[in-house]
Amino acid sequence: MLKDRSKLTTEKRNTRSTDIDRRTTLEIVEVINSEDALIAPAVGREKENIAAAVELVVASFRKKGRLFYVGAGTSGRLGVLDASECPPTFGVSPTMVQGIIAGGKRALVRSAEGAEDDKATGAKAIERKRIKSNDVVVGIAACGVTPFVAGAIEAAKKIGAKTIYVTCAPEAKKFIRSDVIINPVVGPEVVTGSTRMKAGTATKMVLNTLTTTAMIRLGKVYGNLMVDLRATNNKLRDRATRIIVEATGLSKAGAAKLLDKAKGQAKVAIVIYFRKVDFDTAVEILAQCDGQTRCAIAGK
Repeated sequence: MLKDRSKLTTEKRNTRSTDIDRRTTLEIVEVINSEDALIAPAVGREKENIAAAVELVVASFRKKGRLFYVGAGTSGRLGVLDASECPPTFGVSPTMVQGIIAGGKRALVRSAEGAEDDKATGAKAIERKRIKSNDVVVGIAACGVTPFVAGAIEAAKKIGAKTIYVTCAPEAKKFIRSDVIINPVVGPEVVTGSTRMKAGTATKMVLNTLTTTAMIRLGKVYGNLMVDLRATNNKLRDRATRIIVEATGLSKAGAAKLLDKAKGQAKVAIVIYFRKVDFDTAVEILAQCDGQTRCAIAGK
């Protein structure tokens, strides 16, 4: 384990912002923006590792496995955020993607920095979630050396679960033992060590890509339409209606009626329209096609 954190890229001083406290407001914004421009290319350089991680996640989901994010501080909050957005976006169970944060739920809204130093607590968090060998555990640590995360990953590996690690510190890679390591190197932060900035943004991009790509592979998207969203409020019902309009060419009024017929399920509504069947038959067709809308529409 790396003991001298000053050697980590995420902790080094950014030579392009050493006098940022003397800049004008506009100049500070320009410096931050120019540093942020480095993030997408850094994530792009990790595309093969991200794709490999997605394959592990998809294989797990197809075996009824689950995806767990584990992190502390900003990293933990980003994991919980991504997990919480999967059910309304893709219509999946809240247990399918879960976030574990050092310090528990309280740490979501209030700093609990000391919680990240306990390796044993990370292992216990895995035990409490009853992780199984068909699950995937993603450790998230900008610095790559957070004890809580290391303990969770080690415990998951002992169980036989696949593990993925997301870190922005290239120096930490040699100490990490995971099936896939995703390492977007965004460089030192504008404010030294403030990894909620570039590292946090890079992490969110990686997590968004990980779950979105996995859900697309599972048939949760038709074209680029989120056909499995849950129409649980007015905004989402309106979106579901517009999705049906885009997919079928119906008027908005016609799409709204079809959505009612499909009990608020846009994907089912689309199958009802193209296959000219009732609700139960559409659901059965989708089940036979493993939820893939194109297969259900084509009838093959």
